[in-house]
Amino acid sequence: MLYPRIDRLVTLYFFHPLIRMIHSHKEKHIPILMYHNISEYKENGVHPYYQMNTSPDIFVEHMRFLYDNNYSVTPLQDIKKYFESGGKITNKCIVITFDDGYHDFYTKAFPVLQKYGFSSTVFLPTVFIKNKRLKSKKKQTLIWNEVRELHKNGVKFGSHTVTHPQLKFLKKENIEYEIRHSKEVIEDKLGESIDSFSYPFAFPEEDKEFRKYLRDILQKFGYKYGVSTRIGTASKKDGIFFLKRIPVNSCDDISLFKAKLEGGYDWLYNIQLASKIIKSKLHHFYQ
Repeated sequence: MLYPRIDRLVTLYFFHPLIRMIHSHKEKHIPILMYHNISEYKENGVHPYYQMNTSPDIFVEHMRFLYDNNYSVTPLQDIKKYFESGGKITNKCIVITFDDGYHDFYTKAFPVLQKYGFSSTVFLPTVFIKNKRLKSKKKQTLIWNEVRELHKNGVKFGSHTVTHPQLKFLKKENIEYEIRHSKEVIEDKLGESIDSFSYPFAFPEEDKEFRKYLRDILQKFGYKYGVSTRIGTASKKDGIFFLKRIPVNSCDDISLFKAKLEGGYDWLYNIQLASKIIKSKLHHFYQ
């Protein structure tokens, strides 16, 4: 089924040209790319906006574009110094992240990243990462030997909780377990401290009380950086634990990919936030 790409049309023919004209992202924003699995898996019946798979060929095109256009790929752990230094952040500086720790990162993504000398951070939901790979028709995840090998070759790892739940709907003791235990497991397996966190599912930023609680818990357990599914290029005002990211998938041709890197997709954040606020108000109204 073919879906209309309103987001693509509005991005390419209105917001991206507007952003380029006013240069509003030149000194204060940095794109953090959000990939999931890199495979030939077809997400039939899923609107391009929601797809999470990126084909290996498209991923190669994306990385080649970054390399050919002199983008500087920096580790997530370096982003804070850019925001706090007072120096300029050019639109040639980006961060690359992967959620869920799929096995195809090891087989399809990492060789390409290594070829171009690009750093990356992979966020692991630890209950799904085993010592041996289970035979399954579902998408397969990394095993710990692969995680250790990738770590030795410069890949950074962060927490994506233990069981990948929507944290907002858990009891506080369960939230703390998800955040603390996932960190402890990765640190035990790698023999080194990890300090980054990726929030699973839609980030409930409309709930200010929960956001403050989550920030306090992340600080309590020694995290220093965090990313979310909030759409947009990241800036200091996001808060270092809830940085925005740019979702990327197989439907991102180079024109749309370039527009996303340059802030042309950031307009969707306001729609995303408004949708969350409306849903929250409706939920409270009908309770």
